[in-house]
Amino acid sequence: MNQGNILIVEDEEIIRASLKRLLERNDYKVSEAGSVHEAELSYTLKDFDLIISDLRLPGSPGTEMIHLAEGVPVLIMTSYASLNSAVSTMKMGAVDYIAKPFDHSEMLHRVAAIMVRKPAAPEPSVCDAQTGYNGILGHCDAMKLLFKRIQKVAPTDATVLIQGESGTGKELVARALHENSRRANGPMISVNCAAIPETLIESELFGHEKGSFTGATAARTGLIEAANAGTLFLDEIGELPLEAQARLLRVLQEGEIRKVGSVQSQKVDVRLIAATHRNLRQLSVSGDFREDLYYRLKVVELRIPALRERGNDVLMLAEKLLEKICNKMELEVYSYSPEAMAAICQHQWPGNVRELEHAIERAVILCDDDIITPETLDLDVHVKSTLFRTDAGRNHVVETQDGLSLEDYFQRFVLEHQDQMTETDLAQKLGISRKTLWERRQRLGIPRKKASA
Repeated sequence: MNQGNILIVEDEEIIRASLKRLLERNDYKVSEAGSVHEAELSYTLKDFDLIISDLRLPGSPGTEMIHLAEGVPVLIMTSYASLNSAVSTMKMGAVDYIAKPFDHSEMLHRVAAIMVRKPAAPEPSVCDAQTGYNGILGHCDAMKLLFKRIQKVAPTDATVLIQGESGTGKELVARALHENSRRANGPMISVNCAAIPETLIESELFGHEKGSFTGATAARTGLIEAANAGTLFLDEIGELPLEAQARLLRVLQEGEIRKVGSVQSQKVDVRLIAATHRNLRQLSVSGDFREDLYYRLKVVELRIPALRERGNDVLMLAEKLLEKICNKMELEVYSYSPEAMAAICQHQWPGNVRELEHAIERAVILCDDDIITPETLDLDVHVKSTLFRTDAGRNHVVETQDGLSLEDYFQRFVLEHQDQMTETDLAQKLGISRKTLWERRQRLGIPRKKASA
């Protein structure tokens, strides 16, 4: 049974032949080429389900296949020395990359995952370990539950209340809801209620007629009307004045607005998503927030966990953010020292993901080499002697019990488990990226297990 058509673009004949045999033994139909030019001349690239290309090729680099393939997924192979370059290929549109020499089982796993993902690739609601959900990253149980609920509520027109501390990504969740709704082709208007002066909030939201108040020299369309046929996102809705709350309640109940200074109402078709870091129930009890509006808003309530509640997600996010920041600054991707990873895990992150990103950006700017340390992160924590290990199948940071340093523990863990685990599994259990795993192997002189044929 043919599982799919694959093109291998690799100039080293031994690697090309070995990979072809591996794939053909697993029921893939395989074609081959020694360069981008040969592939372009010999084949109609859009006929393939997947292209596996080496990064460094004679003539044009393997990344050229991304542009030539016209939507066919491209998996880039690269040597360890070029691993940082491979990260950049992901930004150029490669579906994935794999380091050489690779385990046969790892290659088959990557190929199978791409083949399964391919039919659903255009759908923005796909959730996987690399891209998360609509760019919201998270592996912990609380985030998986959040993704599941977003998937369920997004296609509906239900009003949603997003609860979460400052910096947790409330607007990202709102955008995911919009982009996976039937309103995705309509506008999404975002309003920070705390950023608009109380005297102007009603005019901003509902619009006004000419001459309705001092300074109203012309009629103005409000933000709710601008969101017609789309989504209105009201961030920090707990800061909305009571009078504006009453007018917003009418929008939800009647589906219509009345501009400031107007006696006529007009219909609007808007889905409302609200967000706050405050306790609206408590505010409604104290009379600072309308109770009827509160219940109208929380048809569906989504809670975003604080970063300190997300376990080893903080390490994964730190790796992804470091990669993103280095690429933005056009730098080779830096790495964290073990002490920096421990500091990241121990810090409480009151500013959540936003604070984490700012700390990493500052560290990249200030560090003298390509290793991020606790000092450059400027974290006010006492770094304990910690290690990364698996306990009952869950990754987390625990204090050292036997006096091992992080690197001693790393070396012992890798040597004890690499016969049974792939590089991807090893990195996941250690709570680090595959790139960091490779770098530590090189630094500590731990050879990688040879893959069996």
